[in-house]
Amino acid sequence: MTQDINTKKAHIIVISNEKGGTGKSTISMHLAIKLMQEGFSVATFDLDGRQGSLSKYIENRRKFCEQQNINLPIPEHTKISPEENPYLHAQARDSLASQIRQKSNSYDAIILDTPGTKNYLFEEAHKYADTVITPISDSLIDLNVIADIDYQTNRVLKPGHYSNFIWDIKKYMASQGKPYLNWIVTGNRLSSFNSKNKTAIFAHLERLSKIYGFRLFSGLKDRVIYKELFLEGLTVLDMGTPALKCKMTVSHIAAKREINALAEFISPEE
Repeated sequence: MTQDINTKKAHIIVISNEKGGTGKSTISMHLAIKLMQEGFSVATFDLDGRQGSLSKYIENRRKFCEQQNINLPIPEHTKISPEENPYLHAQARDSLASQIRQKSNSYDAIILDTPGTKNYLFEEAHKYADTVITPISDSLIDLNVIADIDYQTNRVLKPGHYSNFIWDIKKYMASQGKPYLNWIVTGNRLSSFNSKNKTAIFAHLERLSKIYGFRLFSGLKDRVIYKELFLEGLTVLDMGTPALKCKMTVSHIAAKREINALAEFISPEE
């Protein structure tokens, strides 16, 4: 299948890590709402349809808006579950590719929330990425997907399986005439405490960014408000909406600042 990746309109953002539980859906939802508040049209894809975290988030938002009779921005959403039958994978790949191309001509941005494990949907989504955002917690387990490190000597032994995958995607894109991939690694669900472990992990990431070609964003802290807002489909960006009549807390303000900073970080500095 040949992709026409040079004529599309939308900026395609893939939220991805070859590991579950890193907060991909929360970032996907907040970026979608941020872009819509800025006046951009946004389509979202949940490619982990079996778990469906992003889909549930958007469903909660629709229900909340109906119950409260208020109007909040809601992205055009598509939920896709992986085919169990391997003989249908090629057809499903083509279907996803067709949907991405179609929406690329109608929306300013497309956000694809990928599964936590690599499958054919995960692989296909990355082929269309302009930006890949990889959330990672302050954990050595999460760091292992980026690189295998000897922590006694601090020597990088080899790239992690996810870094290898991104390298393959970069080579594929170059073969299609698109040499640049804006790969961002961002801290997410970070502890509020400046622990020795967290400092060490970000020192490793800073060094790895120069080796593997990603841009490192300082990240988002682990906040209870994200879990609370999920139940109503809200984001920290909605808190200033007059119809909600919500009092902004210090935590809301800080979280909103982090989301805004991540959205701005997507555009590389000239």
